[in-house]
Amino acid sequence: MTCKNSSECRNVREKGGGHSAPFFALLFAAALAVSLVVAISVGDVPLGAGEISRALVLGVLGKGSGLAHAIVWQVRLPRSLAAVAVGATLAESGVVFQGLLLNPLAEPYTLGVASGAAFGASLSMVLGLPIVTPLAFAGSLLCLVLVWFIGRRGDSVEPTKLILAGVVVGSILGAAVTLLKALAGQQVATVVLWLLGSFSNVTWSEVPWLFVSSSVVLLLGLFYSRALDLVALGGGRAAAQGVDVRRMRAILLLVSSCATAVVVSFCGVIGFVGLLVPHMARLLFGPAHGRLLCISWLIGGIVMLYADVASRMLGELPVGVITAVAGGPLFCALLWRKRDLARG
Repeated sequence: MTCKNSSECRNVREKGGGHSAPFFALLFAAALAVSLVVAISVGDVPLGAGEISRALVLGVLGKGSGLAHAIVWQVRLPRSLAAVAVGATLAESGVVFQGLLLNPLAEPYTLGVASGAAFGASLSMVLGLPIVTPLAFAGSLLCLVLVWFIGRRGDSVEPTKLILAGVVVGSILGAAVTLLKALAGQQVATVVLWLLGSFSNVTWSEVPWLFVSSSVVLLLGLFYSRALDLVALGGGRAAAQGVDVRRMRAILLLVSSCATAVVVSFCGVIGFVGLLVPHMARLLFGPAHGRLLCISWLIGGIVMLYADVASRMLGELPVGVITAVAGGPLFCALLWRKRDLARG
């Protein structure tokens, strides 16, 4: 499909309820705020809205004390904010990957970032090194560089070759992680739990990094949103409109992958959010990437918050298990819904 003129491009960008998008964005923002309060209230010690409000206000004023203050500020607030940032980063990165690679099954882990992080973290645990997060991040970046090198063809990067390179490198590193688990001995449980993802060990020191990563992807995606729309309608037309597709693809994929590497390094591998949320947002609001990025940011944060709430209610079950169990059937339902819409 190609964009024959600027009017057609504008119509495509406005497809999917453009006039109601600001209202729904505010609605989802309010839902995110309510979900944050719900997430803070849930735990071994339940907290009411009044207790949470009091703890938040007194904490900001520097006058907080007592059990509620400690629970909110030292445990649940950083954990919940991290969940929002992680969900938002994975969701918006999924939008970028699907738009640039022109593949509805693309996700933030397509280039092997998760496999690289898993290998680095597993190696650190097996060797007993207290640098799990740095090694996980280094593993992600090294894997990304390798995939990028394999996927290049001269001065250009082909989406199909990138995907195939990610699959190959991810498979090799997956086998390496399996070997490390076999050699881990008593540490195998620690390795497995890390691989499944969790927010239980998140502290305030990680929260700024997660939000900075999320914000950079969002702002850069919004900057290139019109170009992303043109690429989705046809790479040749995008180039004819003056879009440097190769440069944009390199910048967005590298930045999104680095943001995903930060997420995985701090919180482990959490699947389905980066794949599922963009499809949910696209089904509701159409393919325009500017709107899609913002809505996906909000929906991703909400989804991850409730996944973390479910994790706590089920005795700290890994968040990755929650998202996989809920995401698989939901993704199938979305596919059936899209099929019905296409037929109708």
